[in-house]
Amino acid sequence: MSTTAEVNKTGPHTVSASDIVASFAEADHHEADLSGYSAEDWICLVFFWIMTVLVCVQFFTRYVMNDSVAWTEELAVYCLMPVVFIGAAACVRRSRHIQVNFIYRYLPGGLGRVLATITDVMSILFFGYVSWLFARYAMAVDGEPMTTITWSKSDVYWLSFVGMFLMTIRAIQVSFLHLKQGYSVLERPEAYD
Repeated sequence: MSTTAEVNKTGPHTVSASDIVASFAEADHHEADLSGYSAEDWICLVFFWIMTVLVCVQFFTRYVMNDSVAWTEELAVYCLMPVVFIGAAACVRRSRHIQVNFIYRYLPGGLGRVLATITDVMSILFFGYVSWLFARYAMAVDGEPMTTITWSKSDVYWLSFVGMFLMTIRAIQVSFLHLKQGYSVLERPEAYD
């Protein structure tokens, strides 16, 4: 970049083309680290982009063509379900769900540890129970077609089951990590930033 004296000679907002090109060259040398992403992140991303395309098609056909394609709205809604539940599994893996950790600041260490372990166990039980409910519901609507197309509704609910089951597995993994390290995100939120 130009020095302050050079900038003042040519004006305060003048930047040379070579400075701009140099800034792009610097950006090209940064490597993307994708190691923090897991299968559920990529699956969620695929469903998110399918949903985005469907919403754009719906918007275009409804407001530009004045003749909406009805099935795009229903499929976009059904794409939102795996985005939510499979995406939530990624949040469990990263310990990024909303939590109230205020009380842990005022509890003695041992009591906080016990309460955090109970919270982990309750999370596992809750995710497992909701997984079971999704499986039951998916079996109950098996063969029932969607409103605008003849695909089975159970396919969508099986994807939601997969998301909840992944949340259960990730919660178990996170619980073992908490036991191994001796603290959880509830007790030491700063360790997870």
